[in-house]
Amino acid sequence: MNAEKKSVHDFWQKASCGESLYLKSYGKEEYLRQTNIRYDLEPFIPTFAQFENYKGKKVLEIGIGLGADHQKFAEAGAVLYGIDFTNRSVEHVHRRFQHFGLHSMLGVADAEDLPFNEGTFDLVYSWGVLHHTPNTAKAVHEMCRVLKPGGEAKIMIYHKYSFVGYMLWLRYALFKFRPGMTLAQIYNRYLESPGTKAYSMGEAKVLFKEFCDVNISTVLTHGDLLASSVGQRHQGRLLSLARLLWPRRIIRRFFYKHGLYMLINANK
Repeated sequence: MNAEKKSVHDFWQKASCGESLYLKSYGKEEYLRQTNIRYDLEPFIPTFAQFENYKGKKVLEIGIGLGADHQKFAEAGAVLYGIDFTNRSVEHVHRRFQHFGLHSMLGVADAEDLPFNEGTFDLVYSWGVLHHTPNTAKAVHEMCRVLKPGGEAKIMIYHKYSFVGYMLWLRYALFKFRPGMTLAQIYNRYLESPGTKAYSMGEAKVLFKEFCDVNISTVLTHGDLLASSVGQRHQGRLLSLARLLWPRRIIRRFFYKHGLYMLINANK
């Protein structure tokens, strides 16, 4: 593992996404509580994922996190596989599935080098993961490789022109007298794990050039709207004040295309 990948691995090995904010213990009720919080904050996930459509289908999730979405696929009856870059995440999901009597083929693996044969899966699903791996284009190619002809990819990656990005730029560039910093540099250094990326619509289309029927949209998140805790790295008095003053109604009405989440549906 090179230094770049190791820094990503070590960040998420300390705490899986959302763990420090939304999980207080490892019991069944806590995992249920985390699931409820997740879908309260991000109610568009079930609509996007369409878990119920994959009964009997072979599904791979890349980046299983705490396992809420993975559980929904399992409960829907998918023939389910899940990988993550960290042991911590795999252990979380294994523990969760033991609590609920569910099954998935789980393992630690690199999204840039998937341990599956070509044409294995009906669906590859990944929510908020591929922008963390150093070579995202290679990971997207790997997804295409392991999909069956006609298979689907459902992916969320970060959108460059988002209010989360603008806020981070104000805090770490303008307010620190470094206005020349680009949004790419801001995401790389200050959003979640080191090297995190975000993409414009055009850049995302290039990423998914091997696919056909690529549909891309963006959605405002609780982070863009300052409607919740905003991640594992960012807290403080300035953020608390901003939450009180944030013009959510104006953002929803006039700037709805400036959300952090880019939702991509694509077919092989």
